[in-house]
Amino acid sequence: MKKNLISLAIAGAFAFGASVATADEVAYDGAWYALPGVNVMHADSDLDAKPRSVGGFLKFGKEISEHWDVQIGLSHNRADNDLDGVSGKYRQTLFGVDALYLFSRDKFRPFLLAGVGAARNNVDYTNAAGADLGDKKTSWMANVGFGAQYLFNESFGLQADLRHVWSRAEFAGSSGDISSHTVGNTYLNLGAIFRFGAPKPAPVVEPTPEPVAAVEPAPEPVAEPAPAPVGPAEPAFEKVTLSSEVLFGFDKDNLKEEGKTALNNDVVEKMKAHPEVELVLITGHTDRIGDASYNQKLSERRANTVKKYLISQGIEESRLHAVGKGESEPVAECTGVRGKQAIECLQPNRRVIVEIEVQRAGE
Repeated sequence: MKKNLISLAIAGAFAFGASVATADEVAYDGAWYALPGVNVMHADSDLDAKPRSVGGFLKFGKEISEHWDVQIGLSHNRADNDLDGVSGKYRQTLFGVDALYLFSRDKFRPFLLAGVGAARNNVDYTNAAGADLGDKKTSWMANVGFGAQYLFNESFGLQADLRHVWSRAEFAGSSGDISSHTVGNTYLNLGAIFRFGAPKPAPVVEPTPEPVAAVEPAPEPVAEPAPAPVGPAEPAFEKVTLSSEVLFGFDKDNLKEEGKTALNNDVVEKMKAHPEVELVLITGHTDRIGDASYNQKLSERRANTVKKYLISQGIEESRLHAVGKGESEPVAECTGVRGKQAIECLQPNRRVIVEIEVQRAGE
């Protein structure tokens, strides 16, 4: 059973590595982070060590895609032996690489993990006669587990996980001779996330409108009265384009205070001043970074967030129509640009547009 679980851990870690190798480099440009913390170990019963010993770890992580993180680092724990007439400690030091599959990039981020690496097990037990009951051994290590991250802001958060770790250790078994055994220890880890290197919002740059060719006016009809107007001579207000960086945090759909102010000034006041505007269209757009279906849903959530805010400011729901277009209508292509340069270049695509859809005809 242990061998099957170990094989599963190793296969999961290497399958993840293969998926990363084939990923588009521009698909995601997430933050690096440091992860120091404490752990509690429950040692394998074969080691005869006291449970719930406290240790520590230091890891570094990278957000590499919409759903994957990689973490690498060291952890250490030690426990007193739990046998009468025997003295000494059991110590374990781990160095490993973990692949985390995150189910969300919101503030609360549950995940599954699998990892491989190396373990240093030191079973330093001595019986009353002074005979050694264990030895040091460096071996492979594999682990699987689950946990969650919670981000309080863009720079700080917490991570907790529960994992089972397999490795090889040298100690006296039932035969009394020191030999190599596969052991499985369970760890509860709690750490602080210090994020750095996250993409910064690019300055708001409105796309330059395409020049419109001049149209020759049609000749006025002779001896015929002009037809009665069938609609407004001009829209009550111009189309409003708001940068997503102004309205929302990176990869978020909750409005910032800066975004609320922009909506008050550019939309709420104009709609209250022009009751003849019967319906406006709110369209959310994203750039091409990431999965297309994820971007579609994000654009819809952002458009509906704007709609809900306008309703909260006294605009009738019947006057608002919200849709999401995802990455389907870019205004900047940025062909051949990658990494952080792509994030900056594609900034004009991350936007919310508010425009008149129905306006009553003039008198």
